Amino acid sequence: MLLTATIFAPLVGALLLLLVRGREVARVVALAASLATLGLAVALVAQFDPDVPGFQLGQQAEWVGSIGVSYRVGVDGISLPLVVLTAVLVPLAMLGAWRMTDRVRGYLGAMLVLETALLGVFTALDLFLFYIFWDAVLIPAYFMIGNWGGERRVYAAVKFVLFTLLGGLLMLVSILGLYYLSQKAGNPTFDYEALRDLAKSEGLQRWLFAGFFAAFAVKTPLFPFHTWLPDAYTEAPPTTTVLLAGVMSKMGIYGFIRMAMPILPDAARAAEPIILTLAVIGILYAAVVAAAQRDFNRLVAYSSVSHMGFMVLGAFAFALAGVQGAIFYSVSHGLIVGGLFLMIGMLRERMPQTTRIDGYGGMGKIVPRMAGVMLLLTLASAAVPGLVGFVGEFLTLLGAFLNNRVYAVLAVGGVVLGAVYILWAYQRMWHGEPGPGRPAQMPDLSGREWAVLAPLVAAILVLGLFPGPVLQRVEPAARTVVEQATSTSTTP
Repeated sequence: MLLTATIFAPLVGALLLLLVRGREVARVVALAASLATLGLAVALVAQFDPDVPGFQLGQQAEWVGSIGVSYRVGVDGISLPLVVLTAVLVPLAMLGAWRMTDRVRGYLGAMLVLETALLGVFTALDLFLFYIFWDAVLIPAYFMIGNWGGERRVYAAVKFVLFTLLGGLLMLVSILGLYYLSQKAGNPTFDYEALRDLAKSEGLQRWLFAGFFAAFAVKTPLFPFHTWLPDAYTEAPPTTTVLLAGVMSKMGIYGFIRMAMPILPDAARAAEPIILTLAVIGILYAAVVAAAQRDFNRLVAYSSVSHMGFMVLGAFAFALAGVQGAIFYSVSHGLIVGGLFLMIGMLRERMPQTTRIDGYGGMGKIVPRMAGVMLLLTLASAAVPGLVGFVGEFLTLLGAFLNNRVYAVLAVGGVVLGAVYILWAYQRMWHGEPGPGRPAQMPDLSGREWAVLAPLVAAILVLGLFPGPVLQRVEPAARTVVEQATSTSTTP
């Protein structure tokens, strides 16, 4: 029951919020629920055997037996890091939103529901259950953007839902296609492993792969399906964007590695040149656009598109190093971009009138501790060796270089551009002359803000120097995925 308790503990917390009154009580209850979830996730790590490539700590129960739907969940080395990442970022986002005064109970409740949906996506081993959790993510995210966002929040929320809902519906068609195929084989089921091992012709795989690709490419997002992202990330509250960029965007890359590649290996390999081309275009295009931004919020949003391209590049290298790198990069990017958007929220509390880069200027002189943390996040985003961003980026490029050297060489341009735009932004914001309207004095990091940032700073340093424990747990499952994705499916 440990994994089930981890998944639904946030939902229990959200239901408890319906019974409480007062902002302070709501904050305490929500934070307690998220910390309980984190404790359960730590227990999962403690019980997880890193040498076992298959699924562990799972639970299965019949749900709708007449059509082969079951409640089946489990974790392996691919899903466990994302479960822990989710459990870490949610309480930090809640602490970041501690001073919120607008409909606090509703906002924190939506955040807890979102956490349950995200955990469900990363652990579901029944494709019908996977789809339920996948679409459930939309509901709290829509309200968190549309009710608590900026001036164009409704436009951003509707655009986000339309893009992701359409992709999800196309994925549902492919899931139903797999179910129909299993029914023809005499065993109608939505079970992940049964559908993975089911014989499928290459032509049928390509049609089914298209539906999965639509959902995962939009959620990642992969160029040119990324146009919803800058609006959503810019208009959403910073603490919402922590979860959108830090965790929700990883649903796409997880879907590619967990679902599309093992279940439809022939189609995945056939699509490899197209997907790698889109990944490299996204890496370079988004980096160039990020360098042209004058708003720091949008700069970080476009940088996420570029970084997600590296994860897709690594996954579709069909090499162990690439898949390991994609998962590790998912974790490292979640920590880094989560820290950047939390920092944006702290800057907004001090200067609510702007997020323009030229509106800051010389901040390092008046808030040196904040400048120091921001420098660490900047260097990690630029993939400086010794910090967590370097490990994932290096492994994805290594995996791509082993099998697709041209794409790897082109993607290196994104590394250079990434360092240019993020370091240039840091220099303009934290050094030089004060920006127009910037206060002469403002408070440096408070105790609450240190409590938010310190775990991220520690993780960025420790995982950058000692990535072995994470990679050790990822390797057996990643090796299995590569073997499955490079095997030829038997034609029925």
